Amino acid sequence: MIFTKTFESGLQFAFRRTRSQVAYSALAIQSGTRNEPEALSGIAHMTEHMLFKGTLKRTPQQISNRLEMLGGELNAYTAKEETVLYSTVLKEDTAKAVDLLFELAFTSTFPQKELDKERCVVIDEINMYKDSPSECIFEEFERLLFGPSPLARSILGTTKSLKKIDSEALRDYVGQGFRPENMCIAIVGNLTPQRAEKIARQAAAKYIPADYVPAARPARPAVPAELPVPPRFEKEVAKKNHQINCIIGTTAYSYYDERRMEMVLLANLLGGPGANSRLNQQLREKNALVYAIDASFTQFADNGSLMIYFGCEKPNLDRCISLVHGELAALRDKPLSERALRAAKKQLLGQLAVASDNGESQALSMAKSMLVFGDILSDEEVRRRIDAITAESLQRVAASVLAEERLSTLIFK
Repeated sequence: MIFTKTFESGLQFAFRRTRSQVAYSALAIQSGTRNEPEALSGIAHMTEHMLFKGTLKRTPQQISNRLEMLGGELNAYTAKEETVLYSTVLKEDTAKAVDLLFELAFTSTFPQKELDKERCVVIDEINMYKDSPSECIFEEFERLLFGPSPLARSILGTTKSLKKIDSEALRDYVGQGFRPENMCIAIVGNLTPQRAEKIARQAAAKYIPADYVPAARPARPAVPAELPVPPRFEKEVAKKNHQINCIIGTTAYSYYDERRMEMVLLANLLGGPGANSRLNQQLREKNALVYAIDASFTQFADNGSLMIYFGCEKPNLDRCISLVHGELAALRDKPLSERALRAAKKQLLGQLAVASDNGESQALSMAKSMLVFGDILSDEEVRRRIDAITAESLQRVAASVLAEERLSTLIFK
């Protein structure tokens, strides 16, 4: 059972009890790449790095040692719509871990000297990323797909934009976005709900004034009845690599669209982690044209994307593209049989159950869900929604999202 609550400050709290001796905590902050000033692209990711470079109380080394000396771990990541700090410790050290997450979020000092050093690290990260076409092709596809939207921006930023970021800019960015009403603290561990809530409240109280008045959360974006046709492109980029990298994709449903569950099932059926996915069977198992192929459905507050990625030898490119389009057409044109639909649902439910058995994944998922929905679906509700998918509703989603006129292609060759 998952316990949720919203504190007086607007901070959201979620807890799930396990039998493990290890506790996982995640502090999710609804401030990411899309919240950046346009001229300071990459500031959200730079902020994530700099949170570890000193607080009012600790030096960078003391921050690193705080949990590692206990055998625990501390980490963070930046996404398009959130920044997340998370930790893993023995259950008896949960309070120390949660307190440190709040300390980093509310009292980091962003010293200019450390920023100048860390900027070089991030620029090196950008250059490493550019050297990996199988990774940077996703960034380029999103840039073309989302156009003027902030979702098109690179999470890492650019060398030019990073040079504009100083300590004052970091403090301004954090001051605007790192607010209690934009946060959720999630804890997964072998504690009572009362103990977990007490830990969260005590940690938050050290950094959030007792008289703090949270701002109203913005209204959810409207959900269009029909997906708009996105900018369509067919682009090739010369990379002079041995392997061809290709993405075929389009925009898809947002978090708040009820059709998103069909989209999750559809993406899993097409190119999920199972070796029996349709695309893996066609392109690898039957025709030996690729080493790997996958389909990913990514959701945002007002949009989403469906991307099919594969890498292949140059002579095989046209055949691979033809086979991908063949599978997409099959899902658009003909509903699944009842047997195939049952098998697809069973596989997805099993994968979700296996993933939810990981405490860290649970904490991260719970925190994200609270930020997006203000609630967390129970396992029973998730199963009910998946069971409610019909062959007809799945075909309608395939026909809408995967319509020929909506599909774009990007090739690195």
